[in-house]
Amino acid sequence: MKPKIFVTRMLPERVMKKLNDNFIVNVNHEDKALSKEEILSGTLDGDILLCLLSDVIDSDIISCNPNLKGIVNYAVGFNNIDVKCATRLNVPVTNTPGVLTETTADMAWSLIFSVARRIVESDKFVREGKFKGWGPKLLLGADIYGKTLGIIGAGRIGIAVAKRTLGFSMKVLYSDNNSEIENTIKAEKVDLETLLKNSDFVSLHVPMLPNTKHLISERELKMMKDTAILINTSRGAVVDEEMLLIALQENWIAGAGLDVYENEPKLIEGLIDCDNVVLAPHIASASVETRTNMGFIAAENAIAIWLGKIPPQVVNREIYEK
Repeated sequence: MKPKIFVTRMLPERVMKKLNDNFIVNVNHEDKALSKEEILSGTLDGDILLCLLSDVIDSDIISCNPNLKGIVNYAVGFNNIDVKCATRLNVPVTNTPGVLTETTADMAWSLIFSVARRIVESDKFVREGKFKGWGPKLLLGADIYGKTLGIIGAGRIGIAVAKRTLGFSMKVLYSDNNSEIENTIKAEKVDLETLLKNSDFVSLHVPMLPNTKHLISERELKMMKDTAILINTSRGAVVDEEMLLIALQENWIAGAGLDVYENEPKLIEGLIDCDNVVLAPHIASASVETRTNMGFIAAENAIAIWLGKIPPQVVNREIYEK
């Protein structure tokens, strides 16, 4: 008899086939997030829970099924899961690290280009029939070549973003204790204040931790150049969205590119009315290749858990060391 796995959202076709080959799959076929009650119901009837970053897996859900063998998160981050509770109950939690690096770096650069060259505004301008011919001041944007990029969070993704500056002869500043970036690309370590004051583009790549919430707020936004552009593909709450809105409205900075939001999927009122911000619906990892590879990693984690092995990407390894 195959083990049962509850999957909170349909994953790419090849991933679902792999899951179906190894498990009895109970999956949410609707393209919408489940309520807590729905996740509880599905978890009660499964040996393994495969969830998304948008699913809040709290102690109620983790403890509802005494036979739950593991929680498999289809994401790099895992702040959506009460890992302490899972560890206490000897339930392994896994994630899908590494696979998102290059595609997220691509997305950060997509936002840099889109904001700097006002691509979304320009597309809307043409579609609305406003384009009447070339003009010397029509939708003027900012150059990228030769400018300064500030990386806040010089981990795998931050380094991948920095490496892409080589083709643009950019200066790179970073503010973390990570010498690996200097082994990969010529970059200068500075404090956060210096980075904010001197960067033309600031790209955020930090995890969501208590000390990174509102890392960018009023004080930091006012330090930035009024020609600077802020890019966030990390976590929404790293930026104080209320203060960012004011900064965009009052031109403290030139613009922003966001793929994540503080109270996702809700946006602070007024943000969508700002022409100097590009808003993407949390799609940094949304390539066919990456989302499929994420699913394969999640499936391998789930299979390992069921077989009683240490899953390759376990977050709370300490449960196996007791």
